[in-house]
Amino acid sequence: MGNPVTWFEVVGKDGAGLQKFYSDAFGWELEDAGMGYGMMTEPEKGIGGGVGQAQGGDGHVTFYVEVDDPQAALDRIESLGGKTVMPVTEMEMVTFALFADPEGHVVGIAKGQ
Repeated sequence: MGNPVTWFEVVGKDGAGLQKFYSDAFGWELEDAGMGYGMMTEPEKGIGGGVGQAQGGDGHVTFYVEVDDPQAALDRIESLGGKTVMPVTEMEMVTFALFADPEGHVVGIAKGQ
């Protein structure tokens, strides 16, 4: 596979409620990462993810694709009919961006480590 899916995210208006729901439903252990966001502890199987508060927008469920150059990936995505939802953003732990595909599905990209 070219670029692997490395993370998932569920965010909405009630981050704490969503964390409780997914923890209770699936036994996920979430560690507080600040700003109403909980990150999964190391999963034994599957990929890691987070559940929390949407930051200034509607809630969504998405996945993140690992890329070498997030801006180059956004440029290619836009040339193919996608739209940038969140520009490349650098945080302490990750550099990422969000885009919408031609039908409006929000997907993330994250710089590989």
